[in-house]
Amino acid sequence: MQENNKSNWFLPLSYAIIMIVGVALGVFIKGNLSASSFGLKPQNPMEEIMEIVRSKYVDAVASDSLENKLANFYLGGLDPHSVYIPPAELTEVNEQLTANYKGIGIEFQQFRDSVFVAYVIKDGPAAKAGIKTGDILLKADDSIQLSGKHWEPDAIRQKIKGPTGTSVKLTLLRGQQIINTKVDRDNVPVSSIDASYMIRDSLGYIRINKFADRTYEAFMQALDPLVQKGMKSLVIDLRGNGGGILSEAVAIADELIGGNKLIVYTQGLHSPRMEYNTRREGLFEEGELTILMDESSASASEVLAGALQDWDRATIVGRTSFGKGLVQQQFRLSNGGALRLTTAKYYTPLGRNIQRSYVNGKSAYEHAFFNRVTADAKGIPDSVAKGKSYKTAKGHIVYGGGGIYPDKWVNGHDQFLDSNFQMLWEQNLINDFAFQWYLKHLPEFNNFKTNKEFLLVYEKIDLWSPMLTFATPMQKAILNKLVADKGYIRNQVLAMLSRIKWYKEGYFETMNALDTNFNAMLPESK
Repeated sequence: MQENNKSNWFLPLSYAIIMIVGVALGVFIKGNLSASSFGLKPQNPMEEIMEIVRSKYVDAVASDSLENKLANFYLGGLDPHSVYIPPAELTEVNEQLTANYKGIGIEFQQFRDSVFVAYVIKDGPAAKAGIKTGDILLKADDSIQLSGKHWEPDAIRQKIKGPTGTSVKLTLLRGQQIINTKVDRDNVPVSSIDASYMIRDSLGYIRINKFADRTYEAFMQALDPLVQKGMKSLVIDLRGNGGGILSEAVAIADELIGGNKLIVYTQGLHSPRMEYNTRREGLFEEGELTILMDESSASASEVLAGALQDWDRATIVGRTSFGKGLVQQQFRLSNGGALRLTTAKYYTPLGRNIQRSYVNGKSAYEHAFFNRVTADAKGIPDSVAKGKSYKTAKGHIVYGGGGIYPDKWVNGHDQFLDSNFQMLWEQNLINDFAFQWYLKHLPEFNNFKTNKEFLLVYEKIDLWSPMLTFATPMQKAILNKLVADKGYIRNQVLAMLSRIKWYKEGYFETMNALDTNFNAMLPESK
């Protein structure tokens, strides 16, 4: 697990569950204003209630816990995306939208009671200290035992992370050898671009995982080589992209839309209409565009897709997006925390606000998302999400009020509806098996130069039987109930193996190559 990332190797279930909390990244206008600058004063009734609870309540109540719950209960009554961020969480929350984090540059996985280094960021502090994939983290700073007991991932991360300029002593086990090393913490770059490569002649692919600081810069660094290779058609993958900084999505749209055109505008009761228009000649204004979306593509993702759809510039393929048309602004609070408050709504060039209804409260809003994911997995398009219809200049019908409705519908995987498949992920068997297989066959993997070379060899290898042998009796019983899905499970193992070798680009290149749904999303060869 990367030090600043709570995801678990792109598990489909985790990715769905993460989105339930209301799409944490959202559409976010950069800026960090102070609430005190607006002359805000504490509300006396609220202070009185808090004081009475502290002094009279039957049990002990932690003040910060009470304040957090009270603040978010109040904000949840406004809309699903306004939120109070406690001081202890602010740095980590803000870090989600930066182009780097402070740490040592590793991902780790805990299998049984051992904490393995799962990936070492190239040129990062850990790489410079000689740490390698497969090393077991035994101790931190001589006294903190990491392996040999079960830790929550966040707890492990907190033992390793730290400010730039500080260091951590790590005791490692590599094979049978104990290694002691000191790692100097530093800023570790994190790219918003998971993968960029040519799928076939003239067809390129770029996957954007969020819109953070410097996402536009990273996008251009990915786009230019593809154009140089003769790309005529581009697939931009926004599946699972929960949004982020509005200006980054606008800048990318500017590279793809020609002429002087409106990209998006925002407006609220206390926020005058603000328009974002194309300003320059873009690098890819003429080529064919396909945008991939799913239920958890949200906010800034929907800004980009909505602009491209309204101007008849791209074909939207996949499933209805999340439906978040609210813009948050962050205000600093005197206690060191922050308030992310919805200050405006955004509208596509045709005037669509794609926000899903939340009139029945936050709980119903989140439950509706679960229902949508379930229906999509069954292949049932969410017709309710269509909302009001609009007509583009070329006569295409688009919809507002419930997300970006795709021009071409493609079903998702329905495996997650199977409780056996869910237990398989909870057992972490696929990750564990793939990682141990990789370490056992490390010399072979060192000889693979490309992902395609790896697939040519491994598509012929039986991985199901070795996995059954590797599994515990309980895991084996689960696998035996999933024989019909063993092809999909095998593809996940191959993707994990590729990820260990080539990181996120390897994962997505392998997963895309093996996924029949992905192939159905691609434009036809011309």
